[in-house]
Amino acid sequence: MTDEWQLSPDRNFDPDPTQRSIARDLYSSVKDLPIISPHGHADPRLLADPQAQLGSPAELFIIPDHYVFRMLYSQGHQLEDLGVSPRDATTLETDHRRIWQRFAENFHLFRATPTGQWLRDELIEVFGIQEKLDGESAQRIYDELDAKLRQTSFSPRALFERFNIETLSTTDPATSALEHHQTLQEEGWGQKIRPTFRPDALLSVDNAGWQNSVEQFSNVSGVSIQDYSSLIQALEAHRQFFKRMGATATDHGVFTPHTHRLSDDEANAIFQRALSGKADATDTAEFSAHMLMEMARMSCEDGLVMQIHAGSFRNHNQGLYERFGPDTGSDIPVGVDWTRGMRELLNAYGGDPRFRLIVFTLDESTYGRELAPLAGHYPALLLGAPWWFYDSPNGMRRYLDTVIETAGIYNTAGFNDDTRAFASIPARHDMWRRVTCNWLAGQVATGIIDQEDASEMAADFAYHLAKRAYRLDAETA
Repeated sequence: MTDEWQLSPDRNFDPDPTQRSIARDLYSSVKDLPIISPHGHADPRLLADPQAQLGSPAELFIIPDHYVFRMLYSQGHQLEDLGVSPRDATTLETDHRRIWQRFAENFHLFRATPTGQWLRDELIEVFGIQEKLDGESAQRIYDELDAKLRQTSFSPRALFERFNIETLSTTDPATSALEHHQTLQEEGWGQKIRPTFRPDALLSVDNAGWQNSVEQFSNVSGVSIQDYSSLIQALEAHRQFFKRMGATATDHGVFTPHTHRLSDDEANAIFQRALSGKADATDTAEFSAHMLMEMARMSCEDGLVMQIHAGSFRNHNQGLYERFGPDTGSDIPVGVDWTRGMRELLNAYGGDPRFRLIVFTLDESTYGRELAPLAGHYPALLLGAPWWFYDSPNGMRRYLDTVIETAGIYNTAGFNDDTRAFASIPARHDMWRRVTCNWLAGQVATGIIDQEDASEMAADFAYHLAKRAYRLDAETA
């Protein structure tokens, strides 16, 4: 057995002794603040059932987490050998010990990556693993994890409380009846675990199975959807249902943040072509641009915070998509145009005090050139945290260096973890708190801000900004 596995208490802090000392003090003041997790992909079923467990170590750390298996795939490992189920399910590794062994033997691939830092944090801090993970230690660590995951103290609800999560928002398709959230609400967890309204499957008319999604939405919303007008009616009604279930936000994943309003007749013509399977690429782009306008209008009326995630070329690996479906680690960043694309929406609603829009991008080049100036002008617009590939120490530092001097911190929305890996939530928030405290320490050390301001800003970065951005301050007051 190797020496005890440990995390550096000064990870993500600058080696300069003056800055590091200030960072330590700031971090000590915020590290134990409650977690606000206002956007993520945790499965509400895990928390709705008091008897639910997180499964095997492979089910917890590997099989559902595209951050993990995309790295292994890049080194030649087949997804089905990692427990990721292909559409036809003809060949699939079901021996979770073997999956874990492959993962452990290749754990070195995650050195110097944020995923590696999260995984080490989870294993050491959450599960108390004291032995470094590698091929030789794999099965001992598997046994230790497996035994703990069967204990009540490691159930999802017990970990939720141990993680000190004040609010966690899931991401739920618009077609959902929210049965698990209804259970949570009945048990008094409604303000702790909230749904988020995501209508992408209905608004992107080129989605596979779009007609089926419309039919399903008709059933769940109680509105017979025959045309564009009835689609709008159903969306408005079901957003209200999500609000009653505790939702404070919507979420929209788009290739490009282009916005443009169509007439009702134009929108209905595209809708009818889509129903008959005749919509083309132009129809898809125009309908998406129009529906972002409509979602903004609805947000002004019902108060749900609108989120836009843009700049991802989804399912870039066509063969992988055809074999395994979406969310298999082959989504790649692309360039986007926020300034021109969002102009119509921001001119219509950017000054409306009822409206709040939080934007996220995979095009880092737009931070300083477009997003910070836009957020520094339009009252409704806030900048989301560094997203996906940039949810990393260096990505966070670049974001802070590029955005804050133009927009200030109060035109940002704090942090969200945006994770499917439930046990990684505290690790991800801890990384953000460490990086922001270190960045603030640099500002103090160079005389840009004083210690008192830095302390307030550290707490804002860690907790208050997200709570305000998602209108949770009023909800939990």
